[in-house]
Amino acid sequence: MTHCNSLLLGVSLLTVAGLNSCQTSKNQEKTSSKEKPNIVIIYADDLGYGDIGCYGATGVKTPNLDKLASTGVVFTDAHCSAATCTPSRYSLLTGEHAFRVNAKVLDRDEKLLIKPGKSTLPGMLKKAGYRTAVVGKWHLGLGSGDKATNWNSEVKPGPQEIGFDYSFLIPATGDRVPCVFLENQKVVNLNCDDPITVSYNKPLEILPTGYNNPELLKMPADGQHNKTIINGVSRIGYMSGGKDAHWKDEDFPFVLNAKTETFIEANKETPFFLYYAFHDIHVPRVIHHNFICT
Repeated sequence: MTHCNSLLLGVSLLTVAGLNSCQTSKNQEKTSSKEKPNIVIIYADDLGYGDIGCYGATGVKTPNLDKLASTGVVFTDAHCSAATCTPSRYSLLTGEHAFRVNAKVLDRDEKLLIKPGKSTLPGMLKKAGYRTAVVGKWHLGLGSGDKATNWNSEVKPGPQEIGFDYSFLIPATGDRVPCVFLENQKVVNLNCDDPITVSYNKPLEILPTGYNNPELLKMPADGQHNKTIINGVSRIGYMSGGKDAHWKDEDFPFVLNAKTETFIEANKETPFFLYYAFHDIHVPRVIHHNFICT
């Protein structure tokens, strides 16, 4: 099982930015009314306390995070509620310890862990007048669990049912199927003539696997990550179809950054909450050609 030690970055990198939030009249400004600050949570997997400059890192440079920290509040004694990805994400969004629902790292095509109707951070902020969004790695399950998830139609329940107005997701993690993006709970660029099938129980015998076709891999596959090959990377689980929708791992940071920027630009005149869950650092680590030294 891939363990994903999650760290909520410093400024708190629960970054609170008071950009263009509530518009008030001059008369209102003279009263005790308070503006609603924009809220951005930047969340990362497998990032240690000493891996960014403001916390003492020397082997890497993190100037943008250091700049945020220099103008914010740096936590020096803060802790995750769990040391793995799914439980810590559950706690962040619900305020509840994940052990109360027996949460663990979801290891396959599983149902939404947070029950619709449950109080959540985005739900609370939405009621307070915020536009809410999640971009990035999800790994909290999708669908009802009553039957296998149908990736060829709207996947429900999902982020919308627990308080998010907008979502752009890596459905689980980059190391497992399905290897497609979901935008507002629908697969991006899906060709209806090439439907997606996902299985964690048996091979689909359509696409090559890391076990049978190691010569097609960009990197060696271990005993866990040796199933369907997408973009030259062997995954956990089997997948067929959806060729036009397949992601390219090297583009993760560019695609996700663009979606966050678009959301912020579109909502800059209103208070917003953005939960940005990075995939970088988590496996598979596929480097974009811009960052390869030759």
